[in-house]
Amino acid sequence: MSWRVANLCAERRFGSPVRKQIIMFLADKASDDGSGIWCSKGTIARHTELGDTTVKRAISEFLAEGILVETGRRPCVNGYTAIYRIDLDAVGLLETISDPDLGTGSRADGVRSGPGRGASVDGVPGPERTPNHPKTIQKPPTRAETREEAAEAPELARVWAAYPADRRRDRTTCLRRMREALAEVSPDELLAAVRAYAAESEGFTRSKVSFSDNWLRDGKWRRYVEELRRRKAEAEAAAEKQLVQVAAWVKARHGMCKHVTEAQVASAMERGLLLRQDAQAAGFMR
Repeated sequence: MSWRVANLCAERRFGSPVRKQIIMFLADKASDDGSGIWCSKGTIARHTELGDTTVKRAISEFLAEGILVETGRRPCVNGYTAIYRIDLDAVGLLETISDPDLGTGSRADGVRSGPGRGASVDGVPGPERTPNHPKTIQKPPTRAETREEAAEAPELARVWAAYPADRRRDRTTCLRRMREALAEVSPDELLAAVRAYAAESEGFTRSKVSFSDNWLRDGKWRRYVEELRRRKAEAEAAAEKQLVQVAAWVKARHGMCKHVTEAQVASAMERGLLLRQDAQAAGFMR
């Protein structure tokens, strides 16, 4: 069983409840790369409580569309059973079922709007005091501090504000360290590193966190920036691989073309992976 394949299939539209039910059953039998699915159509029909003809028709459609690939056969008492692999690239191109982000619902950053009460899901207790407790009221800034904040670069002010308030220390030194860091990273990367560290260390005791001046002095932001760049490179590589697959499907007029969008075709043409006449021959770019 692969949660990775099951989650990927669960987030995509397959055209009908029957097709979705069958692909989810197959995903439950797959390895992380989508391979190793060995179950007969009778087994699928028995476990999904669908008719044999329905299962056979859906499997044939999946094979024609490239969502399923037959990789071999295995002997059994009734002859043989086909071995299938779910093509993760093909599934990844299907329309997602996610609702658009309208800015409502739960907060993405997981920040609590008030003090915690009782046990929490992640096991991290809430604040000991309410926000208006005398010991938690922040001292207003002096006029000199206000002038300094107005004079500093807006991007550095955002980085400073993103660092957990209870760990900020020596503002002047921190601003200098930030300017030094900008020789290696962009302001957005530094801001993302601070936010990542804040999320990672939320709920840590005071003895296990880094104050802002030490965190910047030791260059602890580098680990988060490297991870950010690695993920970005992986996303770009995956997008490039997807465009190559789209171009191949369009050139061959593959059954998966019905899941390809005009925007994907246009992107493939911009990258030089597809000619306009090939796109037009497959029914795109009219």
